[in-house]
Amino acid sequence: MTKQLKVTNNTTLAEILKIPGAEKILAKYNLPCLNCAFAALESEELKIGKVCEMYEIDLKSLLEDLNKISKRK
Repeated sequence: MTKQLKVTNNTTLAEILKIPGAEKILAKYNLPCLNCAFAALESEELKIGKVCEMYEIDLKSLLEDLNKISKRK
């Protein structure tokens, strides 16, 4: 049985990007980190809550969408 990741505001970008389909959801919210070279280097430490705060992204909606796909098998 595969362990499902519960995405929270403290989940790192690296962890989120391991979820199949997560990149599409992040793109839907116009997350600039997907195209940022610095973010690629810092993805192990970038917390999604902080990223959303910096770029005024609706964290609650983003977490809901990410957790929906995280539960899929």
